[in-house]
Amino acid sequence: MTAKTGPVPSGKTAAVPAVLLAHHLKQLKLPTILREHEKVAREAARDGVDHVRYLLRLVELELLDRERRVTERRIGEAKFPTVKSLDTFDFAAIPSLNRMLTLELVRCEYVAGRENVIALGNSGTGKTHVALALGLAACQRGFSTLFLTAHALASQLMEARDEKRLLKLQAQLQNVKLLIVDELGYVPLSQVGAELLFEVFSQRYERGSTIVTSNLPFEEWPAVFRSERLTGALLDRLTHHVHILEMNGESYRLKQSAGRRTAARAEPPKATAHQDHAAAPGEHDRDPHAASQPS
Repeated sequence: MTAKTGPVPSGKTAAVPAVLLAHHLKQLKLPTILREHEKVAREAARDGVDHVRYLLRLVELELLDRERRVTERRIGEAKFPTVKSLDTFDFAAIPSLNRMLTLELVRCEYVAGRENVIALGNSGTGKTHVALALGLAACQRGFSTLFLTAHALASQLMEARDEKRLLKLQAQLQNVKLLIVDELGYVPLSQVGAELLFEVFSQRYERGSTIVTSNLPFEEWPAVFRSERLTGALLDRLTHHVHILEMNGESYRLKQSAGRRTAARAEPPKATAHQDHAAAPGEHDRDPHAASQPS
């Protein structure tokens, strides 16, 4: 004899599909649809939207959110010291910089074409800012990016060689779509470091894009790589498909600092509390008996 079961309470009946839906959406890794489906359903019912448009809206939200998360992860993996864009770059401060070329590079066609960018100029002219902005644009357009100073990269390569993992690191550097090597020439490199850095540039030739910033003109690069032959071979590879940004001019940082100092000197001195309560001029010179003297 089978036992009869009573009707399932309506609240529990409604809860079962919701729980299963939440479970399936989590399994499918669709967090935005999980978070937004009820809200979008209410909006669809209010606006008389059919089920196809309802699903389309949910999928669009999921896609946009997924692209945002992927971009944020790519930016984090790039290891930028700070995130900058060209929106905050003062082109007027560096008139030698080709503005049209720089803005064209933001489109990242050079990355797709595996071309290089070299920014040359004296210190403080915004070379790192431009490199960071181009790196950010590359991340936003789906290209894997890595930012390192030349000294840090050489140090990592030497450390990897000592720890028997140089081939692994070189493979990782070779697979990055855009490698940014900042401040080449600012800090002297050891002979070993220079040779390992050359190997990275050589392995990336026509396989990936590289941005290099340097305060030295090309004719002074042999002092960095400690070899005319090595430098010649490096420049042959780097400059084969290259966009050169000339960024010589007055130091932008020094100009900003000078402007702040000028503004500080122009400000009138603030009165102190002691000065506010000081006696008015001549107050102490009055005759204390003047009030009682006959006029």
